Amino acid sequence: MVGQIYAFLYFSPEPKGLADLQEALGISKGSASMGVRQLEQWDAVRKVWIKGDRKDYYEANDWFGKILKRVLFDTVAQRMSSYTNLLEDAHEQLNGDDENHEPSSAKATEGRPSTTNHEQTFLKDRVARLQTFHAKAKSAWENPLLQRLLK
Repeated sequence: MVGQIYAFLYFSPEPKGLADLQEALGISKGSASMGVRQLEQWDAVRKVWIKGDRKDYYEANDWFGKILKRVLFDTVAQRMSSYTNLLEDAHEQLNGDDENHEPSSAKATEGRPSTTNHEQTFLKDRVARLQTFHAKAKSAWENPLLQRLLK
């Protein structure tokens, strides 16, 4: 939806309001508002004042490099952080099962499905591989040279 809003504003010769977005794209006022707010965060659109009208109007910025940098910083940085936490939680859960030394049937009664040793080993291996890849991706993302290039 955000992409459609941006495209509509980008190809519009004059600024458009939320009602224009609703009508042209067939979306609700809430969707239009949320999409425009996201685009404003990325500096992809800017609010424009029209003399004699109290409504908000928007036009697209065409600084694609700046927009791309904002999107990258916004989405990649957030996801790197959430994936770190998710992988740590998965690792702790899988390794916590070993420390508890509970039989599979006891674990199943706690509301969790039981797993065999083979499945447990498989899952641990997969999580470890994801953690290795994530560490490399995070290291690349946090590289000072890349961060300088993106500024």
